Amino acid sequence: MNNKPIGVFDSGLGGLTAVKQIMKEFPNESVVYFGDTGRVPYGTKSPETILQYTRDDINFVRSFDVKMIIIACGTASSQALPMVKYENEDIPITGVVDATVYAAVRATKNKKIGVIGTVGTIKSGAYEKLIYEYDKDIEIHKTACPLFVPLVETGHFDTPVTRLVIEEYLEQIRDAGVDTLILGCTHYPLLKKAIGEYMGDNVVLIDPCAEVVKYLKKKLGSDMLHSDTPDKEQYRYFVSDDPKGFAQNGSIFLEKEIDGQVEKIDIEKY
Repeated sequence: MNNKPIGVFDSGLGGLTAVKQIMKEFPNESVVYFGDTGRVPYGTKSPETILQYTRDDINFVRSFDVKMIIIACGTASSQALPMVKYENEDIPITGVVDATVYAAVRATKNKKIGVIGTVGTIKSGAYEKLIYEYDKDIEIHKTACPLFVPLVETGHFDTPVTRLVIEEYLEQIRDAGVDTLILGCTHYPLLKKAIGEYMGDNVVLIDPCAEVVKYLKKKLGSDMLHSDTPDKEQYRYFVSDDPKGFAQNGSIFLEKEIDGQVEKIDIEKY
């Protein structure tokens, strides 16, 4: 057994999709969560900046002596994961890309997969590269959706403006006839209801955090990392800006009150 917490970080609210899954699947596990709300979104930043932000985030969560780290950010996973894994060989670190692609390739029936993500994620080509490693015959339709992150961060999970933006971004992908859509940013599952209604019942939406938690389940079991006793403070939340706004929107999504549990930190110190 290993009763150390799991470290999870993202550029903002999106990584709470992973925390919610961990709460459900692993009730004895403790979590340290960091949302870099002061520097969100990551998807519009340069690769060099994304790497530095990812290093800062890892340094912060590692200060809690975590047993493993989940990079619950599609942009950081697609652009920084190989380097930070090399720099932190003493601790398991996983991102969301590999598990997500594996699920999408298994789900598609007509070999037409849509990929949506931040500008940085789409430019990186990480999803296409991995998809083609599985099957070069798969047809990929991709688009960047830069407004999705700010919509989520301001609580627009399913509003008229959200549905208008979804239509603007996803019309061509829907018309291409994809039967599987990768939500290539962990903010996007917070828009899952509205995206699903627009895409239709026949399109499978691949939630990156749900898939990475399936990987986590295997990892905890195979390496005997399970916790049998949660910390006194089982869930700890940290942000780099606006803890009140994060607590309000985070509580809605988690269906669990976190007001008063969110602490602002200076990420630049890490």
